[in-house]
Amino acid sequence: MDDRIADVWGRRTPYRGGGHWPVREDSHLADGVDPRRVQWVPSACVLCSNGCGCDIAVLDGRMVGVRGRVRDRVNHGRLGPKGLYGSWQAQSSPDRLTVPLLRQGGRLVETDWDTAMDRIAAVSRALLDDKGPLSHGFYTSGQLFLEEYYTLAVIGKAGLGTPHMDGNTRLCTATSAAALKESFGCDGQPGSYTDVDHADAIFLYGHNVAETQTVLWSRILDRIEGPDRPRIVCVDPRRTAVAQAADLHLPVRPGTNLALLNAIVHELIAADLIDHDYVRDHTSGFAQLRDTVASYGADNVAELCGVPADDIRRAAHLFGTTGRVLSTVLQGFYQSHQATAASCQVNNLHLLRGMLGRPGCGVLQMNGQPTAENTRECGADGDLPGFRNWADEEHIAQLAKLWNVDPLVIPHWSPPTHAMQIFRYAEQGSIRLLWISGTNPAVSLPDLARIRAVLGDEKLFVIVSDCFLTETAQLADVVLPAAMWGEKTGTFTNTDRSVHLSLKAVDPPGQARSDLDAFCEYARRMDLRDRDGAPLIGWSDPEGAFAAWRECSRGRPCDYTGLSYQRLRHGPVQWPCNDEHPDGQERLYGDGVFPTALGRCEEFGHDLLTGAAVTPEQYRALRIDGRARLRAADYVPGEHTTTEEHPLLLTTGRTAYHFHTRTKTARAPELNRAAPRPWVEVSAADARRLDLREGDTVRVESATGHVDLPVRVTDARPGTVFIPFHYGYWDTDSTEPRAANELTATAWDPVSKQPHFKLAAVRLTLLARGDQSAPPGGDAAIGV
Repeated sequence: MDDRIADVWGRRTPYRGGGHWPVREDSHLADGVDPRRVQWVPSACVLCSNGCGCDIAVLDGRMVGVRGRVRDRVNHGRLGPKGLYGSWQAQSSPDRLTVPLLRQGGRLVETDWDTAMDRIAAVSRALLDDKGPLSHGFYTSGQLFLEEYYTLAVIGKAGLGTPHMDGNTRLCTATSAAALKESFGCDGQPGSYTDVDHADAIFLYGHNVAETQTVLWSRILDRIEGPDRPRIVCVDPRRTAVAQAADLHLPVRPGTNLALLNAIVHELIAADLIDHDYVRDHTSGFAQLRDTVASYGADNVAELCGVPADDIRRAAHLFGTTGRVLSTVLQGFYQSHQATAASCQVNNLHLLRGMLGRPGCGVLQMNGQPTAENTRECGADGDLPGFRNWADEEHIAQLAKLWNVDPLVIPHWSPPTHAMQIFRYAEQGSIRLLWISGTNPAVSLPDLARIRAVLGDEKLFVIVSDCFLTETAQLADVVLPAAMWGEKTGTFTNTDRSVHLSLKAVDPPGQARSDLDAFCEYARRMDLRDRDGAPLIGWSDPEGAFAAWRECSRGRPCDYTGLSYQRLRHGPVQWPCNDEHPDGQERLYGDGVFPTALGRCEEFGHDLLTGAAVTPEQYRALRIDGRARLRAADYVPGEHTTTEEHPLLLTTGRTAYHFHTRTKTARAPELNRAAPRPWVEVSAADARRLDLREGDTVRVESATGHVDLPVRVTDARPGTVFIPFHYGYWDTDSTEPRAANELTATAWDPVSKQPHFKLAAVRLTLLARGDQSAPPGGDAAIGV
């Protein structure tokens, strides 16, 4: 097989628009393994939001490799480097957690499950008796399975009655859900990955797909190299692989995404490149949108955004005159200033042209993790299960009937608590128990010095469920060893609503258990019951949890009632899957009817500038009646601007070789060799001005902290530097700070509550001269 470290996207298989993406089976086995001896167990990769179908190779009770599944609609047999190397090797790492740990005398010591769960239940009961349910918080991941999220949601919402529940999906794609709800009334991607096969143009907004979803980029590359390539427009301050392949690159200044999108919308309207009939019949809010963007002509915003006016007009003309356009959006928009407002403008562009629900005409407000959609569907991110509206009393009554609990138990007196507020409440002392599952906030949250202090406060009882002793687990009071991918059965849903079944391939090591087992055991020890005295959690295995979720989804936009484990054994199916759509539904909103009606919508919307929620009465007065909403907002300057002391803007992001905080990928030797250490990317212009060379060590300082890193010189836009956020401290003996989030601040979007990871003002100071060679990892390693 090809070296997929050097050739990230693999061999090209070009194809024509409207055709079938050719299959290509990618596989990797451990050295010396005879493929004829292995057993193949169906699954799907969990190391990006693509959700590529794969089979796990098992030999003598161990995972020994993986191969892409050629019949899978998502990947047609392909896997990226993380899937090939990182998905399975961490499972047998010698530093896996195999027994529970309990803090005694200031240090973590080994114990057994009974003792650990007894301690958790005792502290939980005491806090509930003394402080009530608001003393409890849950912070989960985009790495668990649907069955685990739903079980946790029922425990928190119907058992304890706490609104303090969110996931690390708040950090990567909360804006995806927010923008979909604001525009279309409900979460759920309108488009499909197959839109790549049909699109005449693909617009990528803040989406470095070449590194974040490498298989999806392979699909786009195969169209680019086909006989009728789609035109590519890239909005990104960095000159990434996507930007280099683009027909048009808009290197927008960080923090000005909304101004740029307002200008594109303005130029589209000014040139009368809109579908007036569609706008009249299927949308509301056009007059306000038109008036809002009236002053955002390309000439007016070019200097602000750092994008030539002619390029802005060219982008608008391309969008307005191309037959079929696919748009994708990711962290470059989601983690920046006015995130929801900017992302809504992408939706607006498609609504103005009536480009939804047809092949090649779609929006993918991308996710960052493979099960992020499930946190939102199931309510583990704070929303209500089944995309129900927390401000709709009928929706609360539906859940109360389903769970057989008093409606007043279900927290709906105010919006659910988002992750940043959960940690604020923990800091202030109102949350006294925090259960963290499958995520590492001691590296991934902004302003790490503050987060370490919160987690290390002896007044906060911290429970961590994880596979490894992460930086967060080291601060816990109880650590539960968790089963990982391939060691448990469950389902998960990718960005384009494809539901996969992942089967257990091997046993977890030692005493490690699935999160589902841990949650069910907690519910049993807490004696959580419904109003008739029956156990609240009436299931104990994944298939039972799936059946319960399936009933919860009935009649909702994310309807799973046509799905079962037996059906999913034959391959993924997109929701909704029900009597109306027995084979699933590839694209949403082809009929121009949106889930915005009262009783159907997931939210009533917000003021995009302030985040103030629209009340039910205000929403009723709008008379949306199944139409989409054209949302409008003015650009306002952000707080995180450069100063004389901190003259550069830092953005953070991912590299093709690692995922999140490297708990899995760094334990794959191929991936860790490719990018073993963090670095800082500096534009060639800034490097000349600061007399910096490739490989020099610099101190990067912000108002919250500093890191010392080697320099990579790139052709990014001047004034912007970049650091990958994956790197923490578990695999280094050095005490020097190196995590990117030492530099980021505690600030978030007013609507989605997603943190601003791409807007830290910094300065660079030379510490030591290097050897003028680029540090390994990132674009330099993948030939960009």
